[in-house]
Amino acid sequence: MVERQLRRRSIRDECVLQAALEIPREEFVPIESRVLSYRDDPVPIGFGQTISQPYITALMAECLELRGSETVLDVGAGSGYSAALLGALAARVFAIELIPALAAQARKNLERAGCGGNVVIIAGDGSLGYPQFAPYDAISVAAGAPDVPPALFEQLRDPGRLVIPVGPMADQELRVVSKRDGQIESRVVTLCRFVPLRGMQGWQS
Repeated sequence: MVERQLRRRSIRDECVLQAALEIPREEFVPIESRVLSYRDDPVPIGFGQTISQPYITALMAECLELRGSETVLDVGAGSGYSAALLGALAARVFAIELIPALAAQARKNLERAGCGGNVVIIAGDGSLGYPQFAPYDAISVAAGAPDVPPALFEQLRDPGRLVIPVGPMADQELRVVSKRDGQIESRVVTLCRFVPLRGMQGWQS
C-alpha cells in the first residue's frame, strides 16, 4: 500500500509514509471487510460512513505539514484511522464524530491498534469544531462541506492550516486553507468525493 498507493502517487513526507507503514489499517475496518483494508478504495464502516482510501488520508495529513508538536482537530473521526495517523504526526489529536456508536467503535479500534495514547475521541457535531481545546494548529475534515464552516476557521490558530473537501454532495474539491497574520490563502489540491459533513454548519438535510 505504502509503495504503490502513496509513494508512487507523490506522497513525499517520510513521516506520513512511516506512520502509514506502522499503523495496522485492518484494525479500523469491520471484520467482514478486512480483506479490503489495503485496497485503494474507500471501505464502508457502517452507519452510511466509510474509511477513506489510503491515498486521500495520507494526502490530507501531508497537506497539514505536521512536525510533531501540534494540537490537531480531526473532524469526522469515523473508525479512527485518520486520528491514528495524525496522532503519529502530532502531539495531541481531538477527533470528533457525529455518530455516538461510531465514536465508541473508534475508541475501541484505537485501543486495539495501540495507537491512541494521544488521541481523544469525542461524540458531537464536528461542523462546530471543539472549542474547549481551541485554537488548533491544524484541522483535518474528512467529510464534504458546502463551504468552510466558520466555527472551524475561528478555532484555527494563526498561523494554522486546515484541509477540507468543499463543494456539492456529489463531488468536492480538496482545499488547503491557511491562516497567517490574519490573511487567508486557499488552494485546491485535488478533486474528491466524501460523505457529507452533517451538522449545524454543514449539510442539515
